[in-house]
Amino acid sequence: MTGSADIRNDWTVAEVNSLFALPFNDLLFKAQSIHRANFDPNEVQVSTLLSIKTGACPEDCKYCPQSAHYTTDVEKERLLEVEKVLAEAKKAKELGSTRFCMGAAWRNPKDRDMPYIIEMVKGVKALGLESCMTLGMLSREQAAMLKESGLDYYNHNLDTSPEFYGEIITTRTYADRLDTLQNVRDSGMKICSGGIVGLGESANDRSGLLVQLANLPQQPESVPINMLVKVEGTPLQDEVDLDPFEFIRTIAVARIMMPRSHVRLSAGREEMNEQMQALCFFAGANSIFYGSKLLTTANPEADSDQLLFQKLGIRPEARQGFSDEVHQAALSDAIVEQQQTPLFYDAAS
Repeated sequence: MTGSADIRNDWTVAEVNSLFALPFNDLLFKAQSIHRANFDPNEVQVSTLLSIKTGACPEDCKYCPQSAHYTTDVEKERLLEVEKVLAEAKKAKELGSTRFCMGAAWRNPKDRDMPYIIEMVKGVKALGLESCMTLGMLSREQAAMLKESGLDYYNHNLDTSPEFYGEIITTRTYADRLDTLQNVRDSGMKICSGGIVGLGESANDRSGLLVQLANLPQQPESVPINMLVKVEGTPLQDEVDLDPFEFIRTIAVARIMMPRSHVRLSAGREEMNEQMQALCFFAGANSIFYGSKLLTTANPEADSDQLLFQKLGIRPEARQGFSDEVHQAALSDAIVEQQQTPLFYDAAS
């Protein structure tokens, strides 16, 4: 393991651009070397994400089908009952997840919602899972309440670079996002913060996003890198696809810049074939979401992930006190069903 002395908070866009410009093999070798110095290269942290309140969000994020500003197929839903959320958390644990993430389409949580949110956190923790929430902007007081309830992680993405941000969102400032991250950090919770690529941003903007994340006073413990999922009805529905190699490069550069963070291969994974996902894992991604849905967009089914893990010789990262016996049993069952497939092989053999 490398020490904190290896973590830098003084990156420049020019330096990051030079990393992106490395030959692909050189970049991945550098990223994989750093990854191996800090993590088990064959372990991936597994999370499940549930939308606990969907649609009718007042923000105008151009990529988001939950925005009330756009007409999409996403139906509005009220805040889920605590019991329903905990039932989903139990299912997630049975499938092998070690962290349960709950997301609500809010600008910020209202005081009337906090008692229900706190009960959800306590219930998830009682199941032996790590807990994470994304609820929009947080005040210092709300962050303190969530920390006291036992919440482990709070997700609040920066989305893109400061320079490109205004092209994507106008209802919330970049400073608002940074303030929320500071409130979360001051409370003692861990931070999950990343961004989205493929929004129509420049290469400079991708570097700028990573600079913002890496140069936070303390780097995020979890860094989700999302590929834009184009949804009909949103302003970005016809955006040109980002080249897959550019996405893999983004994963690799994030790993180099934030060596101790979990880099999450997040939204957009449904559109990636197994080979692209494998290259992302090699480039330093070591966290994924299980399940068929990320809030309102598709995600590979859990059994597909289990099969891919088997092909690559990857195992879920365990957390202290978490038994993955049930997960391993589910994995074995899925493997038995697929062993007659000509393209299947066991990477461990």
